[in-house]
Amino acid sequence: MIIAVDGPAASGKGTIARALSRHYALPYLDTGLLYRAVAQNVRQMELNPEIEADAVAACNFDDALLDDAVLRTDEVGKLASVVSVHPLVRATLFHRQRRFANQPGGAVLDGRDIGTVIAPEADAKLFIRATPTIRAKRRHAELRENGSTVSLDKVLADIRARDLRDSTRSAAPLVAANDAALLDTSFLSIEASLQRAIELVERQVALRAERDAYRPS
Repeated sequence: MIIAVDGPAASGKGTIARALSRHYALPYLDTGLLYRAVAQNVRQMELNPEIEADAVAACNFDDALLDDAVLRTDEVGKLASVVSVHPLVRATLFHRQRRFANQPGGAVLDGRDIGTVIAPEADAKLFIRATPTIRAKRRHAELRENGSTVSLDKVLADIRARDLRDSTRSAAPLVAANDAALLDTSFLSIEASLQRAIELVERQVALRAERDAYRPS
């Protein structure tokens, strides 16, 4: 079973995807980490993230980099949004993500183009969303816990700018797949969000099984 979980930053998609992977005992990939790894590689190689050739040159990173805590920093996150705009970067990372999705038994992947580009054949697709203000408050609280003194207004501005970049880029823009189930977590607790996500996955899997049963062999 392949489960695709998409949505903007701080919508709760990562928390939900990780919980789904535990619930269904499936391997999990945060595809955003791949772009963060490219961004960090760009920094280490002292390249320009806005130049596509530079960003592509940074795509050849070792899997060990994915475990580096620096990838979770806000600075790397902003750079990841920049490098992810480049079509050649997305094309370079495409096969890496496809291999993970198509491993025996299936997988859970979260990102921004899983249900539309990486695994359009997924058995279940969720698009997680929340209002920009709510998402900014979540991210602001997370940053403060890590010692950051950035203001809430700055975090909100960054989230709006990232949403604009992600939704208007030419390659695999952030958009809900036509057959994705929408889940708005703005006013839901983590527990309620997870329960609703499981219900939506179960419904989608059941509908697919029903369609397959009536499909001519």
